Amino acid sequence: MERQQVVLQRDCDAVQIPNGYSMTLPAGTEVTIMQSLGGAFTVTTDYGYMARIAGNDADALGLEAPPALAGESTGAPEGPADAEKLVWEQLRTCYDPEIPVNIVELGLVYSCTVTPLETGGSRVEVKFTLTAPGCGMGEWLKQDVQSKIAAVPGVEEVDVEVVFDPPWNQSMMSEAAKLELGMM
Repeated sequence: MERQQVVLQRDCDAVQIPNGYSMTLPAGTEVTIMQSLGGAFTVTTDYGYMARIAGNDADALGLEAPPALAGESTGAPEGPADAEKLVWEQLRTCYDPEIPVNIVELGLVYSCTVTPLETGGSRVEVKFTLTAPGCGMGEWLKQDVQSKIAAVPGVEEVDVEVVFDPPWNQSMMSEAAKLELGMM
């Protein structure tokens, strides 16, 4: 989606970037949609704030809600390898709100373990980091990862942890991410 200016049609909950504070943008506020990735929108306001608006608030922007994300309409996985594939698909729908590249390609996901449960289904453990340790969006991104993984059929338990060791650096990005960001 190219940048698009819109006027909010109703009050809308948002998360201010980069501090992660909750805010309400009032109806009539002019915003510019900077990116629409992973089922959410990153906007800038006419006052210079950058904020993240959830996909279920697309109507406030005068848009339709984004299509269902990977795993939401998929049948139950046939085994641990299939479950892990679906989890990785979901991780690729999670985006740093300031960078138009998913967290997998950015090299932020340090580990993802899918373990079958004795009672059926799977437990998923993910460790990921942030591009900057002081980023206020860490909790928001953690919740995004957790809710998207929980939407994978057969996933019964999700444990998501933000870690800072080793510290992230640009060399951890995939070649595709570097190309997308003009670093190659």
